[in-house]
Amino acid sequence: MNSIVIGSGFGGIAAALRLKAKGHKVTLIEKHRDLGGRARVFQKNGFIYDGGPTVITAPYLINELFELFQKKPEDYIKLTPLKVWYQFIFEDMSKFNYSGDELEMKKQIKEINEKDVKGYEKLVDFTKKIFDKGFTELADVPFDKPFVMMQQLPALLKLKSYKSVYSLVSSYIENEKLRRMLSMHPLLVGGNPFTTTSIYGLILYLEKKWGIHYSMGGTGNIIKGFEKLMDEVGIKIIKGQEVTKIISNKKKITSIQLDDQTIIESSNVICNADPPAVYEKMLNGNTSDSFLFRWKKNRMEYSMGLFVYYFGTKKKYDNVEHHTIKFGNKYKEHLDDIFNNKKLNDDISYYLHRPSATDKTMAPEGNDCFYVLVPVPNNQSKIDWSIEGEKMKNLVIDKMQNDLMPDLKNNIVEDFYLTPDYFEKDLNTKYGSGFSIQPKFSQSAYFRFHNKSEIYKGLYFVGAGTHPGAGVPGVLSSAKVLEKIL
Repeated sequence: MNSIVIGSGFGGIAAALRLKAKGHKVTLIEKHRDLGGRARVFQKNGFIYDGGPTVITAPYLINELFELFQKKPEDYIKLTPLKVWYQFIFEDMSKFNYSGDELEMKKQIKEINEKDVKGYEKLVDFTKKIFDKGFTELADVPFDKPFVMMQQLPALLKLKSYKSVYSLVSSYIENEKLRRMLSMHPLLVGGNPFTTTSIYGLILYLEKKWGIHYSMGGTGNIIKGFEKLMDEVGIKIIKGQEVTKIISNKKKITSIQLDDQTIIESSNVICNADPPAVYEKMLNGNTSDSFLFRWKKNRMEYSMGLFVYYFGTKKKYDNVEHHTIKFGNKYKEHLDDIFNNKKLNDDISYYLHRPSATDKTMAPEGNDCFYVLVPVPNNQSKIDWSIEGEKMKNLVIDKMQNDLMPDLKNNIVEDFYLTPDYFEKDLNTKYGSGFSIQPKFSQSAYFRFHNKSEIYKGLYFVGAGTHPGAGVPGVLSSAKVLEKIL
């Protein structure tokens, strides 16, 4: 069978490999000159910057793709477990080293609020139950029929999936600092902890089960390893050409058209592109005969946007951990501004990634390499990033300089930033959202864009906008769903 995969993010690559292992003839098409999608790599003056995902969890999902072809993952990639997973810095500048060392975790929790040690133990136990159901059992189950969702509703209600992650955590934890820390996981997949269904509490347990890893050479080296594997097994890769049209006849996919007008015939098209962009641009919005689908598409709420500032310094900041999360003073109000009011706020929280803490090859000798990610409103906000981008960059530098990196301004030797405009124009995501649609209960499983198109025969989806959702484990699992459907 002939299959075309559009887009080479983790989801697209995993889909291409899984279909190849099933005997399909596979062509992978990527509009950029390099593979990776959100996981692209930027190299500037000896600094290597991962474009997107930096936290690697559930490494077995990556290893499986090599093992499908009887290959040893370690011949292609090197994953290293991190000792400290995240260092949290609170508004009063106190710090918490979050890790898989449960004794150390409880010791730090006890120092903040002794009563919360018991609550933490109970919370972990409950997130294990969510994980067993939501991840182990359902992450690779196709949710393309309503009765599949109906069957699962009693179990999901029993697991309090109607609650938000923040509300679930708060039912076990008293202290506000600890509540923020233990409920921040939805932000890693584009959700607001105050509205994201507590099903996503499973991320807390998922991290504990397999730990947090770093790919030596950066996440981009995983993409390189996959590219080498795809070459070896005979997947045709077309780079630097964009699919502009998916052509159908009576709602049956027949071919695709590239930006140079080339037509490639295929009855199977798998999109690792954002589903709304596919339906609205590549299929020319030709879904007028399905009122239900139009209603579903129009009511979707999208994840936040991302401002990502990449920078290299001539000074080494050895006190900065590999992953740092710094909370602003106002948490809920700030998230309200991002998700609901769609406006910028100076009281930012940010995630700082320092790969050179673990891997010296990411920066020239004696230098340090970073990216800092700030959740911002998506482009429904109408923010003019040509004006606000520079202001945001300066705000972020000031915050980091005050919080943990003395004299930062004078030590930056290399920098650039990406705004929601990059996500909208270069990655074709609706409203420049960082993670496609939000992970609310009303947008989970059956209520997301389906892995098998509701409208067109032969059209399929993998990646952040479809089931089970965003994040590296989510998009890799979406390819397993696809494998079951096909």
